[in-house]
Amino acid sequence: MTHPTACDRGKRDIALAGDDDKLHEECGVVGLWNHDDAAALTALGLHALQHRGQEAAGIVAHDGQHFHQHRGLGLVGENFGDARVIAALPGSRAVGHNRYSTSGETVLRNVQPLYADFEFGGLAVAHNGNLTNATALRRQLVRRGCLFQSTMDSEVFIHLIAISQYSTVVDRLIDALRQVIGAYSLVALTNEALLGARDPRGVRPLILGQLQNAEGGTAWVLASETCALDIVGATFVRDIEPGEVVVIDDQGVHSIKPFPRPPARFCVFEYIYFARPDSVVEGVGVYAARKRIGAELARESHVAADVVVPVPDSGVPAAMGYAEHIGLPFELGIIRNHYVGRTFIEPTDSIRHLGVKLKHSANKGVLEGRRVVLVDDSIVRGTTSRKIVEMVRAAGAAEVHMRISSPPTTHSCFYGIDTPERGKLLAARHSVDEMAALIGADSLAFISLDGLYRALGHGGRNAEAPQYCDACFTGDYPIALPDMANADNRQLSLLSERS
Repeated sequence: MTHPTACDRGKRDIALAGDDDKLHEECGVVGLWNHDDAAALTALGLHALQHRGQEAAGIVAHDGQHFHQHRGLGLVGENFGDARVIAALPGSRAVGHNRYSTSGETVLRNVQPLYADFEFGGLAVAHNGNLTNATALRRQLVRRGCLFQSTMDSEVFIHLIAISQYSTVVDRLIDALRQVIGAYSLVALTNEALLGARDPRGVRPLILGQLQNAEGGTAWVLASETCALDIVGATFVRDIEPGEVVVIDDQGVHSIKPFPRPPARFCVFEYIYFARPDSVVEGVGVYAARKRIGAELARESHVAADVVVPVPDSGVPAAMGYAEHIGLPFELGIIRNHYVGRTFIEPTDSIRHLGVKLKHSANKGVLEGRRVVLVDDSIVRGTTSRKIVEMVRAAGAAEVHMRISSPPTTHSCFYGIDTPERGKLLAARHSVDEMAALIGADSLAFISLDGLYRALGHGGRNAEAPQYCDACFTGDYPIALPDMANADNRQLSLLSERS
């Protein structure tokens, strides 16, 4: 595994200042079985999951005899908006992937789904998450003669399946899953079946849906979120359970539960930011959850103010909940330009400071002379928050009070979310008061960890058995980090040798 901060950011098409000041989405996966328009529906599903990854997209389809593939850098529409591309992906089953890289640079060889030919036939794999022992496994596999074609941790699955001594592809996949450590949801396509799997902690999401095909039969869908079902007209069936492997073939859906199941630790940031607001994740409507988080934030930390303003778009539902609870006007005091692409302008030093203004502009009529509560979902490095506060002040706001609908982000994520190294996280280095001064706000407050859990329907955080993965707030990592430990040990060994 390459830690997210080791990604080659210099080669990314991040053109607007502040794009690296968010916890970026992981990836989105879609799988279709038994539908004549499998590739087209997969592309639509990926389009609905575009928020989970904008760097690249790919689809692999199977027509009963042959696999067909198309991958490309950029957005789904840029890669699959041409009917000729879809026509070149025939078949009634397909898997697709949206990429936001958390390991490996953004080049075509790292675009999923990964595909390989085996003695049992072809296999395409699309993976969301991060393997925390990928470096160790990769080293072992290379020693055995495996030749890696990408720099992604996801390719480990391909090689573990290749060397497995089991006879069936399902048993080979389970054998591979037994050897990996980390957070994952994946979909895989073979000549005979569509496969889906989640890690035993269930950190990353994966759902099952169904729809009717042209012959009146049942088509099946695997996807990261319910919004991907909605766009293709599918109905939600259930969440794939943590540690479950599902096999979908012409006989239906078969469930295998080959692993011991520890307490689930679903990623709490799905509710705060990652999932699309109209999705339902783990039985909880995301939009309503974010409004409840905003209301809890108001209960905990409201100050005298005249108006509640969201930082669009991620702060909107929480700001609505905040305003409703406190009885203040909710206003769009910041307007987002949705038509600015990631490569609109080269980020030279002379115009870098204009990046936030390209994406956001102040609505002076709403802000001038008023005490503003500014609601956002998180503060990572603090650079964007500082520029937003400056913008609101420049528009004439009398006071600016920043309110954040997540606890302070104090630790890096190793489970599939792109976060800076801990030393670059503002909350890891400064108190809340210091952070307020650094971003230029009159006051700053975050929702408490217990408040977040209350908003999600719990009495608070159970310290003995937390209900979610909240490691980015607590440093309580529910899945082992052997690659990080080995890296630390190697650094200690080098220091000893030099001393």
